[in-house]
Amino acid sequence: MAFAYFPHTEDDIRQMLDRIGAGTLEDLYSDVPADVIYRKEYDLPDAMSEHEVRQYFEELAEQNTSLFCLCGLGAYDHYSPAVIPHIISRSEYLTAYTPYQPEVSQGTLRYIFEYQSMITGLTGMDCTNASMYDGATAAAEAMMMAMASTKKKTRVLLSEGLLPQVVEVVKTYAKFNGVQLGFIPCQDGVTSYGAMLAEVAAGDVAGVLVPGINKYGIIEDLTGYADAVHAQKGLLMVYSDPSSLAVIKTPGEWGADIVCGDSQSLGIPLSYGGPYVGFLACTKDHLRKLPGRIVGATRDVDGKRAYVLTLQAREQHIRREKATSNICSNQSLMALYVAVYMSLMGPEGLRKVNELSYGGAHYLHDRLLETGLFEEAFDKPFLKEFTLRSKVPAAQLQDALMLIGVFGAVEVEEGLVNFCVTEKVSKENIDAVVEYLTNCSLVISSERSESRNL
Repeated sequence: MAFAYFPHTEDDIRQMLDRIGAGTLEDLYSDVPADVIYRKEYDLPDAMSEHEVRQYFEELAEQNTSLFCLCGLGAYDHYSPAVIPHIISRSEYLTAYTPYQPEVSQGTLRYIFEYQSMITGLTGMDCTNASMYDGATAAAEAMMMAMASTKKKTRVLLSEGLLPQVVEVVKTYAKFNGVQLGFIPCQDGVTSYGAMLAEVAAGDVAGVLVPGINKYGIIEDLTGYADAVHAQKGLLMVYSDPSSLAVIKTPGEWGADIVCGDSQSLGIPLSYGGPYVGFLACTKDHLRKLPGRIVGATRDVDGKRAYVLTLQAREQHIRREKATSNICSNQSLMALYVAVYMSLMGPEGLRKVNELSYGGAHYLHDRLLETGLFEEAFDKPFLKEFTLRSKVPAAQLQDALMLIGVFGAVEVEEGLVNFCVTEKVSKENIDAVVEYLTNCSLVISSERSESRNL
């Protein structure tokens, strides 16, 4: 045989070919047009040693432009301890996957249990699943949970303060599941409580999805939301940044029924947009509608601590048309990453991360206003990101920042730009950016100034 470790013998291959009526393996590709088959020699470079290959790719990597991140909007450049990749590479974690007889995979079950315990602690909820693909799909699944829990209602309300990518994904899920969406406008940078009351009072509302921290970076005051929604037999859903929940009021304290969001802010590198990991938590009243897996802890016959797959909706695999969700897998490796990060940081570490981010963000906010290039957009509390009204066109501002390797000033709405500071950004970094913006030649838009004067 040409390949010593292939399991099929020549006789095996002959029997399979005879069974399907093919003469040779090449006959399996007979329907491929001859003119699309490449028959020339591949233009490959000469063979290189391992050292030469490494050097070659290092030289390629040096051609990349490494940008310094000063924006947020759902993806945050937090510090990730170097030890995490080493821990998650341990064989009991990396190679263990939950099969249909899950108790044999104690490594996987343990870290899922720890992940769930930490997420419920942060959110103030009773339970959470083993993780979702990202924050946007977690929000869509929250919407579907609300529909399933309230049965005959057809509408779900979304705050216009939600991140745009979250709104777009929820719209997609709603369209193909027969959910009617309504939108609650923002007033002075926050979700309008009065508009929410009016929409809920109109009836037929299964749930209301609002942000804990909105797209402008403002910390929302959700006082009264839960009572108003519950009075009409609906569910309150909150989209949260889990890192911030170490220092601000939790959705559980606001009276939320379901909490969703993206755990990327818990140490996962930006990585050009993924892989990330969504979370979905709820009160025990809605446990049976929660998609995915739930792991519990118990004792084995010898009295030792052991982990079991406590709940997994069989409809997701067998009666799929009856299922609340058809998500059968999860971002398990990224959930492990988050669990290790939170274990390393602990409550004090997470508070410190937020303290440093808060201090840096407010310092940058004040320094940018001093340049005369920006104006205050909303006088509301923020944690690590904020929105300013730019007197300079956003595209021009972004191009100027790119020249010094800074990615920032993302346009949230026309004339409004986003900045974000994490614990990785130093005072010296901020001063350098502000000094550059002060001294470079940026053209202030006269049209925008005139329209504001009118």
